[in-house]
Amino acid sequence: MGTLIDTTVFIEAERRSRVGGPALGEHLSGFLGPDEEVAIAAITASELLHGVHRADVLHRGQREAFVESVLEAFETLPFDLLAARIHARLWAGLASSGTDIGPHDRLVAATAVAVGWRVCTANVRHFDRIVGLEVLASPS
Repeated sequence: MGTLIDTTVFIEAERRSRVGGPALGEHLSGFLGPDEEVAIAAITASELLHGVHRADVLHRGQREAFVESVLEAFETLPFDLLAARIHARLWAGLASSGTDIGPHDRLVAATAVAVGWRVCTANVRHFDRIVGLEVLASPS
């Protein structure tokens, strides 16, 4: 089984690196196996790039370097027709039960379910609502 890394994990890692914390690879190796397949969802790439565009001039260069290193290091899994079908089912089920989560989290979850992987996130309370999705909490 592989692990799809959620945006929240990268946000935490970037914040840690600014205050002398562990580098991204060191952070991830603390809770992921050395031979584990890891990737990001296409929406995660978009969220990270959005953060670059929203950064102030003082922090934009550093953030862009961090994001580009993530995009180079991790395969990006597409949101394809299978993921779209799963997303529609998840969305309908969550909406019907009154437990809907954010649209980007649904896209991450659907991508993970489509490939049979788990999600690693700092936002466990959202992803725990997805029946059948294994969720790995990113250590704080």
